[in-house]
Amino acid sequence: MKRTNEGSGEGQLGANLLALRSHNTALVLDLLRTAGTEGISRLELAERTGLTPQAVSKITARLRADGLAAEAGHRASTGGKPRTVLRLVPEAGHAVGVHLDRDETRAVLVDLDGAVVARREAPLDLGAGAEAVLAGVAGLVGALRSEAAGGRPPLGVGVALPGPLDHRRGVLHRVTGFPEWDGFPLRDALADRLGVPVVVDKDTNAAALGLAVGGVGGSFAYLHLGTGLGAGLVIGGSVHRGPRTGAGEFGHQVVQLDGPPCGCGDRGCVEALCLGAVARGETEEAARVLGAGAANLVGLLDIDLVLLGGRTVEAEPEVFVRGVRGVLGARAERTGGVTVPVRLASGGTLGVASGAAQLVLAPVFGRGDV
Repeated sequence: MKRTNEGSGEGQLGANLLALRSHNTALVLDLLRTAGTEGISRLELAERTGLTPQAVSKITARLRADGLAAEAGHRASTGGKPRTVLRLVPEAGHAVGVHLDRDETRAVLVDLDGAVVARREAPLDLGAGAEAVLAGVAGLVGALRSEAAGGRPPLGVGVALPGPLDHRRGVLHRVTGFPEWDGFPLRDALADRLGVPVVVDKDTNAAALGLAVGGVGGSFAYLHLGTGLGAGLVIGGSVHRGPRTGAGEFGHQVVQLDGPPCGCGDRGCVEALCLGAVARGETEEAARVLGAGAANLVGLLDIDLVLLGGRTVEAEPEVFVRGVRGVLGARAERTGGVTVPVRLASGGTLGVASGAAQLVLAPVFGRGDV
């Protein structure tokens, strides 16, 4: 997805919003989105962006012509005529987010505000082979495209799935439990099939991005316990992926030497211990193990907040929040530190899919590094 200069708008409703991703346009779009239905005046846009009033007028005129911005009324002025205020038109563009899990797929269609306007889900075996997986994802995306206002194609599709993978190239590595995916160019294969831009990232990173865009600030860890266990890390307000998208392989920290085998090939990993306890119906034990891993993470990174998600957590959220909170509280007592808060992440079972849609939308609003 290439950046273009300010003169590259195409003049049709929601047309090629990705082509408007210059820095200045992104600043204006983000302020329009933040202002909500109350809107914001051109003068306020100029003051907050540092752009000249003429530059703001040019950008907003193009956004209005493309249907991305509209008048939201007038606001009293300290002198002269009332100021016209503008707002974002959320339905002018959409993105699709896909959560490709090991045994099912969830997909959402979101508007420019990030609100879910349609959803689809279906069972899907990640081990069924590339053709079956690509066909399944294409079917869900096709169904969601018909839900977009005016039948316009989405701005892009964000796909989130278990790692490890190469976020920049959209190439999978040896996905835990499915080594046959090693080296598969998922981003390009899906883009060719769907005919729209595709972004690929780990499920935990996508969820963390969605939480950060949604207002969770500071440095936090999103711990996702579903068919596997991983972490999405936001450090200083930005998603920390690492140079090879390797950060956040939280589930494969060894906490019990010579413990039970894990799908990664090691033994005694937090993931294997957690999922083993869940399989035995020992949810409180699973929560305690998850808390031990979270305590290691807090001690290593000194984060402000721990958020829990994933369908296994969603099945018994109070048990997991209470268990992890208890371990972190005990650690704080031993060290004399502050107890790091533990909460259930917002978004529920759609958190990863919604975050995947933000892989497409966040850069449009100048938040690609969030």
